[in-house]
Order: sequence, then structure tokens, then C-alpha cells
Amino acid sequence: MNKSNVFNAKLILAMLLTVVLDVNAQKKSEQPNIVFIICDDLGYGDVQSLAPETSKIKTPHIDRLTREGMVFTDAHSGSSVCTPTRYGIMTGRYSWRTKLQSGVVQGFAPNLVAEDRPTIGNFLKSQGYHTAIIGKWHLNFQYLDAVSKEPISKIGKKQLPPVGAIIPDGPIHRGFDYYHGFHHARDMKAVIENDKVILYDDEINMLPRLTSKSVNYIHQQAKNKDGKPFFLYVPLGSPHTPILPSKEWQGKSGMGAYADFVMQTDATVGSITKALDESGLSKNTLLIFTSDNGTSKAADIPNLEKYGHIVSAGYRGSKSDLWDGGHRVPFIVKWPNKVKAHSTNSSLICLTDVLATFSEITHVAVPSKSGEDSVSFLAALKGEKIKSTRAGVIHHSISGHFAYRLGKWKLLLAKGSGGWSSPRENESSKMPIAQLYDIEKDPAETQNLYETRPEIAKKLLKQLELDIKTGRSTKGEFSKNDVDKIILWKSENSNKAKNKSKKNKKAKKKRSKKKKSREEV
Repeated sequence: MNKSNVFNAKLILAMLLTVVLDVNAQKKSEQPNIVFIICDDLGYGDVQSLAPETSKIKTPHIDRLTREGMVFTDAHSGSSVCTPTRYGIMTGRYSWRTKLQSGVVQGFAPNLVAEDRPTIGNFLKSQGYHTAIIGKWHLNFQYLDAVSKEPISKIGKKQLPPVGAIIPDGPIHRGFDYYHGFHHARDMKAVIENDKVILYDDEINMLPRLTSKSVNYIHQQAKNKDGKPFFLYVPLGSPHTPILPSKEWQGKSGMGAYADFVMQTDATVGSITKALDESGLSKNTLLIFTSDNGTSKAADIPNLEKYGHIVSAGYRGSKSDLWDGGHRVPFIVKWPNKVKAHSTNSSLICLTDVLATFSEITHVAVPSKSGEDSVSFLAALKGEKIKSTRAGVIHHSISGHFAYRLGKWKLLLAKGSGGWSSPRENESSKMPIAQLYDIEKDPAETQNLYETRPEIAKKLLKQLELDIKTGRSTKGEFSKNDVDKIILWKSENSNKAKNKSKKNKKAKKKRSKKKKSREEV
């Protein structure tokens, strides 16, 4: 090859490299900032614009989001309680695939999210995003003594980690560049930044703290000149207990402390959206607003009903339950020039779907053997039909009871609520072992069709069993569950265990009587 040809080849190669770099730079600049706000225990009916006839709490800032974005009317959290839902958001995987088969974690223990499991944090970080979490974690992490570096064990429910304690497996070890917040409600006094407990503060100051930190983070990102997009995850601790509205919000609603706290939470949403507007970031920011489950009974639901306020907007149940009131949540997406303003979408989605959606937005595939229960809803944001390889959505209650939603049908493997609402499982001895509802005709889940439509129940049960057995509910490579045995029929197994215990007690009593009789002889 002569010098001229060599020069031309190098020139062509340089031009191609420039084009590739330009395309990559263009893709990077097109990536939206993402702000994801999730409330704690905010029911579907607590947002006034979602249930105008039965919602009496003023939520003007969230209402504005519904006017400027898209409302999903059939969105569900991965569970009807805190930890499992947050695990699902973080990993795109149902939490019952882990060792957490019921309830929530309590802290002072290794992180529930495995170190090598992809999260929305490290996934977006690998795409060039600056990632931050400001708020509640509630997925466990450990505390190490600052001097000895030995793990600190929890003694009693009210113990707080000491100021200065080091966290070796927290959010910044699961893909986040910055963390400021707390672990969960009982530990809320302990304020954490990155990997250290930095101070103790009264719980009433936490919501204002998270608000100011979120606003400051947005303004800081607006000043950055590196062109990096950012992902801000804001898992608020409100309106969950302790229900502590700040002084300026106390009495604002005229309906009690919970309603005041909802109004203050709405104001936090307003502060965050205002910061995006003021910093000029709104146009290129995807904003998601939602909740982790339904309203807690700690809100004093009967008192709110006296004012005409229905926390679940007519859906049956509340936090902890298998009925829709436990896990049907507000879900609003605002994305200027991408999502049609003041629109609604009736697609069935789950909070586990966030990871796959972010994957499609960034044009980067989810890593192998991850996001097993995640389906992108990006098509819905464009007004198109979601293309899903998942048959249906799995619901889960605080006690670990399962339900399966497929189209308009919903099967509950429980006799009662599966949670705190009545009838509970031990109150439902005369009821069928399961429930089946036509959600289109009976959204309040009042007419149990389990015994009259056995063929439907059988179909849903078979699909649920398959989704559990294959380690995923979406199409893809087999992914093993973290536990070998996942019990489907919780009440049935509980009854068997009780009967076995009774038999053992009777047998023990019988043996004791025989022994006593022999001794007397």
C-alpha cells in the first residue's frame, strides 16, 4: 500500500471514529434526567385528582402532575408493604424470590440486595448517570463500630446505631454516588450520609430535611458542566408513621394529623418540581411519582371516612392486604414533549417494571439474569400498547399470601385479606380456601367467583406456579430463586402446622399420662 492509500485509510478511520463519538455524545446528551419520587403508605384515594369524589385532602402539586403527565390507573406495587416493594423497584425482581417471604426487614443486618445483583442505581451509573438516593432505604445494611470495625448487633426495637457508625453495604455500595437519609421508621432519628451515621435528629425534621436535600441536589446538578444526566431517587418516609407534620402544617387539613402530613408531603413534591423548573431542567427530565403500598391503618381510616375521605378510592382493603387497596398505587409520569399531558393509561403495570423501562429509555439491555419480573412500559408513555412477555402480575401481602392478576381476573390464595383487614385468615374458617374476582365488573372485590369459575382459577394458579418455578415471570434465561421452597398456600400450610402442633401436644400429654400412671404403679 503506498503512502497516499495509507493516508486515505487513516483519514477514513478517523472520520468513522468521529462519527461514532458524535453519535455516542448525542445519545448521552439525549438521555433524560430521571427523578423518581415514592411516598410511603400513600393510598390511591389520598390524591385528590385521582379520586375527586372521595378524596378530601388537598394535593395541588401532585394534581398538577396529573394535568401535565400521564396517570396509570392500574399500577401496583410489588407488595402491600415497604421492604418487598423497594426491593422490586431496585432490582426488577419480586422480593419473595429472596429469603424475605413475609413482613419487612428491621435493619442491623446484611443488605437484602446481593452485591452482584444489578440495581437501577448501578445500571444507570454504568450509562453515565450521576446517581443519588435521598430518603428511606429499608432494605437492610450493617453498622460497623467506627474504631473496631466489628458489626454492631441490635438489642431491642428502639436501639439506634451510634453516631459515627460505618455502613459497609449501603446504597453507595449498590450503585448510588450519593446517599442521604435513614434506614426505616423506627431508626429515623439516625441520619445517614453516604456510608456513615452523621447525627441524631428529631423525626419531625426528616421530611423538611429530605425536601431541602433534594432541592439542593437538583440545583447542584444544574450547575455541573460535565453534561452528565442524573438519577435522583427520593423515597420519602411520609405519610408513614411516625405521623409528624411540621408545626406550620399542623391543623392545615382540618381532618387530623395524617391529612396534614399528606398535605406536607404534597408540598415536598411541589418543592422538587419547582427546583426542576427554576434550574431549567424540567424539559429534559422524566419525573415519576408513586407510592410503595396502600394507606396504613395508623392513618385512622374511620376518622377520615367521617369527612368523606376514602383512602383507597373504593378499592377493598389497605396497606398489608391482598385486595387492591393494599397495592394499587398512584403512578404518574411527567416527561415534557414525550408524554401526552393530562392523559391516562389503563395498562396493568407493576413497580418492578421501572428497571426494564429505564433500560429501553437508555437503549442498553438489562444484564443477563436480572430484572426477571420487569417489563418496560415505555410504549405506554408513547400512547402505544405495551409488548410484554409476562403473562400477569403477582401480588403479595404482609403475611406472604399470594395473588395473581391476569387480564381482568384476579386469584387470591387466601380466605381473607391476607393482611390486617378483617376478615383475617384465622377469622375465615367457613369461607372458601381462595378468592377469584372479575376486576372489570367488580373492582371492589365483593363477589367471590372461586367456586363458580374453577376453570379460571385453575388457569391463573398454573401460571403463578410456572412464574415461581422458572425464577422469572418474563421471557429469558432461567434464573434460580434464592430459596428452594416457596410456599404458595400459606393458610393451608399454617393450618397443617397448627394441627401438627396440636397432635404433638396431645401425644406428649398422652405419653406424660402413661408415664405418670407407670410411676404410680
